[in-house]
Amino acid sequence: MTRSSWQHLLVGLTFIAPNFLAFLIFVAGPVFAGLALSFTQWDLLSAPRWVGINNYFTLLTNDNLFWLSLWNTIYYSLLTVPAGIVISLGLAIIMNLGLTGTNVYRTLFFIPVVASTIAVALAWKWFYNSEFGVLNWIISWFGLPPQNWLTDTKWAMPAVALTVIWKTMGYNMVIFLAGLQDVPQSLHEAAAIDGANSWQRFWTITLPLLSPHLFFVLVISLIGAFQAFDMVYVMTGGGPGNATRVYNYYIWENAFQFFKMGYASAMAYILFLLVFLITLVQVRFLGRRTYYELG
Repeated sequence: MTRSSWQHLLVGLTFIAPNFLAFLIFVAGPVFAGLALSFTQWDLLSAPRWVGINNYFTLLTNDNLFWLSLWNTIYYSLLTVPAGIVISLGLAIIMNLGLTGTNVYRTLFFIPVVASTIAVALAWKWFYNSEFGVLNWIISWFGLPPQNWLTDTKWAMPAVALTVIWKTMGYNMVIFLAGLQDVPQSLHEAAAIDGANSWQRFWTITLPLLSPHLFFVLVISLIGAFQAFDMVYVMTGGGPGNATRVYNYYIWENAFQFFKMGYASAMAYILFLLVFLITLVQVRFLGRRTYYELG
C-alpha cells in the first residue's frame, strides 16, 4: 500500500474508532462476559465460582420451571405471531384502498407502537380489571358473566397476548403497506382483464410479491415473542400461578430476585441458541422459498 492509502485507512479507522470502542465495551464485552458467567455460580456478593456445565445440566434435567417457562413462551408466540400478522396485513390492505381519512387512521394505528410500554400495560390492566374494567362492561351487553382476565390461568396469557398484538400491529401494518404500494397496478389490471376476481388476484399477485415483507415480519415477530418480558412483568408478574411466567421473566427472576447470575446467564445463552436456530430455519427454508418465488 502507498503512503496515501495508509493515510486514508488511518483517517477511516479514526472515524469508526468511537463506534467500534462502544461496540466492544457495551455489546461484545457483555456478550462474552455473560458466556463466561454461564459456567460459574455467582450471587453478586462473592467471587464467581467455576462450575463448568453444571448450570446447563441443571436447567435441562432438574428445573421444571425452565421447561414450563419455555412452553409458556411458545404458547405466547403461537397466540401473538399468527394473529398479529393476519390483523396487520388486513389493516394494511384496508389502508391501501385509498379511503377517506387513511392518513389519520394510519397515524392512530401507529401511535401504540411509539407509546410507552409501561403506560400501555397499565392502561390495559385497567381495561381488564375484573370489578370495573371496560371489557367486562362490554361483554355484559351480551349477557356474558364478568371474567377475571388477568387472575384466571385460562385467560391471563391470551389477555397479555391481545395487548401485545394491539401495541405492535401498527408497525407491521406500515411494513405491509409499503409492500402493497410497491405492487405494480398493471399486474392487477392484466389479471382482471383475464377474468381473475379480487380474491384470485390477492393470492396469485399480491401475496407472492409481499413474501419478503411477510418473511421479515415473521422473523422479527418470533424474535420479539421469545424476548417477551415487559408486558408480563407489569400486567401479571408471571402469574396467576405460573400461567404467564415466560422465559425472559424466569431469567429476570433468577438474576435479580434469586441472585443466581451464572444460572441466569446460562438461561440467556440457551435462549440465544433457540432464537438463532429458529431464525436459521426460517432463513434456510422460508427465505429461500420467498426469493425463489420472486425470481
